[in-house]
Amino acid sequence: MVCIGKRGTCAFPAGYYIYVGSARKNLEQRVARHLRTRKKQFWHIDYLLPYVDIKAVWVSSLSEQRVAALLARDFESPVKKFGASDTKSNSHLFYSRKKLKLSLYPLSLLTETERRV
Repeated sequence: MVCIGKRGTCAFPAGYYIYVGSARKNLEQRVARHLRTRKKQFWHIDYLLPYVDIKAVWVSSLSEQRVAALLARDFESPVKKFGASDTKSNSHLFYSRKKLKLSLYPLSLLTETERRV
């Protein structure tokens, strides 16, 4: 159980997670901020990050809503509206009990991007 600010306490089963976010400006600074251990907790993800080990960061030209929609096809969303309270997406946090093959999803997102451009 992790307290996610005003949302309160949420359950996060053991497993593997993918979080979708956006940074319209200053992408490098946003990612660097998320990777810092000492920061003011502002976004939902800020409350969860102290409990996880980040394995990879991906960048896509797709909107965060489109990436979330693609991931929602294959993954569960353990906390509804996590990271998505300002969007129409159901969640921007996705979960798998099984270890993720990190190489598969960037390729599938790239393929989706190439088809839509």
